[in-house]
Amino acid sequence: MISTLPTDKMANAIRALAMDAVQKANSGHPGMPMGMAEIAVALWAKHYRHNPANPQWANRDRFVLSNGHGSMLQYALLHLTGYDLSMDDIKAFRQLHSKTAGHPEVHITPGVETTTGPLGQGLTNAVGMALAEKLLAAEFNKPDLAVVDHHTYAFVGDGCLMEGISHEACSLAGVLKLSKLIVLYDDNGISIDGHVEGWFKDDTPKRFESYGWNVIGGVDGHNVEAVSAAIHQARLADKPTLICCRTVIGKGSPNLAGTDKVHGAALGDKEIAAVREALGWSSAPFEIPADVYSAWDAKGTGADFEAAWQELFNAYAAKYPTEAAELQRRLKGELPAAFDQTVAAFINSTLEKQENIATRKASQNAIGAYAPVLPEFLGGSADLTGSNLTNWKESIPVRADQAGNHINYGVREFGMSAIMNGIALHGGYLPFGATFLTFSDYSRNALRMAALMKLRALFVFTHDSIGLGEDGPTHQSVEHVSSLRLIPNLDNWRPCDTTESAVAWAESIRRNDGPSTLIFSRQNLPFQPRNDAQIKDIARGGYVLRDAADAKLILIATGSEIELAVKAADALSAEGIAVRVVSMPSTDVFDRQDRAYQASVLTRGVPRVAIEAGVSAFWYKYVGLDGAVVGIDTFGESAPANVLFKHFGLTVENVVAKAKEVLA
Repeated sequence: MISTLPTDKMANAIRALAMDAVQKANSGHPGMPMGMAEIAVALWAKHYRHNPANPQWANRDRFVLSNGHGSMLQYALLHLTGYDLSMDDIKAFRQLHSKTAGHPEVHITPGVETTTGPLGQGLTNAVGMALAEKLLAAEFNKPDLAVVDHHTYAFVGDGCLMEGISHEACSLAGVLKLSKLIVLYDDNGISIDGHVEGWFKDDTPKRFESYGWNVIGGVDGHNVEAVSAAIHQARLADKPTLICCRTVIGKGSPNLAGTDKVHGAALGDKEIAAVREALGWSSAPFEIPADVYSAWDAKGTGADFEAAWQELFNAYAAKYPTEAAELQRRLKGELPAAFDQTVAAFINSTLEKQENIATRKASQNAIGAYAPVLPEFLGGSADLTGSNLTNWKESIPVRADQAGNHINYGVREFGMSAIMNGIALHGGYLPFGATFLTFSDYSRNALRMAALMKLRALFVFTHDSIGLGEDGPTHQSVEHVSSLRLIPNLDNWRPCDTTESAVAWAESIRRNDGPSTLIFSRQNLPFQPRNDAQIKDIARGGYVLRDAADAKLILIATGSEIELAVKAADALSAEGIAVRVVSMPSTDVFDRQDRAYQASVLTRGVPRVAIEAGVSAFWYKYVGLDGAVVGIDTFGESAPANVLFKHFGLTVENVVAKAKEVLA
């Protein structure tokens, strides 16, 4: 953008909108937008390649406001540059159903790339975006035609860098040399509690240098030209860059600038009047002068950026039509035409082989079967590949100098999950990553954010219960499956054998409105025979696995406990008690089925017993207060798995006894 308007006036427009919107809402964070205004001018007016008329343009730069509490900075930028974000939307800041929520939300506000709330996750999403760009570029670009060529920029504050996830993500970013990732650090020394020097004295430049980053320190964050020069320098680096910008929080506020008082509260009418006078800003609240709008307007340059890229892509498509079509398919998130046929063939193979194997191995077999027709598969593990079994025959490890399809995330479960979210947000890949189920606790907030953003990402968790055995209670999942089921919009699959594992993977891949977890056993589980109708019903989350005429009892189970339910049903049948066995690999999916189908599986009026090697409370929604649950309501123990199942009452004898109590 070329403008003759002084950059201080452009920056002051951001300050005015931020303080006015926060004041009207009587809620929000004006300090960061006022302090980062010049940094925003430097990036958005001089370097940022985007098109306000098409926020989803494939080759746009990505911008992430990791310190998302300062959301009015981003809303001001989007409004001023020409996105579909009106002044009325700005006035509705933090109000119900507005486009301007308290923290930026993807799919709600045009131009917002990710939902940033919990500090540090936006920065980590940005690492995932930059990684996706690097891998796509290596896969699709040709020497004469670079159709994937854009940068990822992130604004971060002290809080983002204090969060442990920033260490996980930035360490990996340095190792992988994500040179198109540029992070601008708002180094203002203030957080909610006051001056951070009392609890945050890291030598941040040296920290990032140790990660292998390019660090540009000592930049005056209120000097547009200095920040712009740093960004230009960063774009030439062969590694990710951190630009350390010294700023004053709430700059422009005569009485509150530089203090925690301006961090997270409205300035008040008196101080706002003082700010206007100090800045020489005479416009009324929510009024922007025409020359300021003109200086910020990016619609023309944005259209030019996209048109030039489209011309390049047209030439690419003419010369490399197969690659162009594949890139477009993947960016749209469409599955290849051969996928359904591949799934059907693989499911049939599980029926033919009837293998009694651990479902983590069944999972690996599914990955190996589906990967050849899913080049968008981008797998990985948090340093447990040999245990999680998320690699496959054709998998290639991702390295700084090697494009691949399997990421060694290291022991970084939280970082892995939020990086996966960034990859999914960028587009072009279907990420999946794995760890032990008990470590889902480390990943939990990223899982929640994936569900909130409705991302297409797959989280694989193995070693799913006390079946882990001798590692003991620290590693044995008891409460985890039930707690994951409490997260809205997260589908959780816990299959019982090879066929259910094949279906669980296929349905999770097909899902395009949210993430899924795939939860697998360490121990071998027996194959369960089924007819065609039952195989089809697996995809409905719950179905009748074994039936009996005029059943007097329903046993509901999932995962490794299906074997127990089937054996208990046989024992009860031998005593003349007819039993139906219901397999419930995904309660989330089952709960979305119509009531008629649910009633056909869980017949009303028939007593029920649920069986799962985990906390019992969740299952009462299916068995009712008159039913029973065979579960575990304590932590585990260290012993061989078969000893533990007996110790905790996960036995045929105990299930039979519970069933008789319910029937009494």
